[in-house]
Amino acid sequence: MKMRRPKMILFDYGHTLANEPCFDGLKGNQALMPYVTRNPRHVTAEEIQAFADRLFCDSCIAKARELGVEIHNSMLDRLTYETLGLEFSLPQPELERVFVDAAVPCAPMPGAQALLDFLKASGIRSGVVSNISFGERTLKGRIDRLLPRNDFEFIIASSEYGVRKPDPLIFELALRKADLPAEDVWFCGDNTICDIYGAAAVGIFPVWFHSPLPCDYRDTSLDVRPDCGHLYIRDWPELIEALKTL
Repeated sequence: MKMRRPKMILFDYGHTLANEPCFDGLKGNQALMPYVTRNPRHVTAEEIQAFADRLFCDSCIAKARELGVEIHNSMLDRLTYETLGLEFSLPQPELERVFVDAAVPCAPMPGAQALLDFLKASGIRSGVVSNISFGERTLKGRIDRLLPRNDFEFIIASSEYGVRKPDPLIFELALRKADLPAEDVWFCGDNTICDIYGAAAVGIFPVWFHSPLPCDYRDTSLDVRPDCGHLYIRDWPELIEALKTL
């Protein structure tokens, strides 16, 4: 299919810009324990994690994502800590950062910074739209550490808006922030449902970034070539070469 040179490229975060191969909630909660100032029930990190597992597996919160609803992590933290009688010396956003840094090892996807440098030099704008329960502040801080020369005009975390990709509302929000029509925008992501079909549904051109790097939260059953128009790439140098031809 004939591709049109984009004025802006939007990116997913996890397994697109950032390589986060695994998640260990227990390590995250263990990292929080030095900041506990009140713990009348002598709750352990293991008990905090057990409560979190209950939230995500046995409660209505677990069903929210299936309905396309995102619940901000600050609400879940409040429910968890107040139920367990815990208080901390850090405010919630800092607790979230400590937890994420310990629970989710992270590195930039190979070639991501070089791609962003190329986009900036080529006058192609960029932004981020991520399905994530953690706050936008936490997400932006991590992205800035991973990709220090990024020139993202905005970073949209689904946690701040209550809806998740592939809901058209979150893509329409990005277009409004960009002040561009859909035909001038591309979206790069690894998830065929959330990223590829979600972007295509509102007229944004999708780029399926199908990295071979392992990731324990990816549903590999979705690794089927989408039947909508898209560009398929396995690494970021491929996207640079594709853009050079336009």
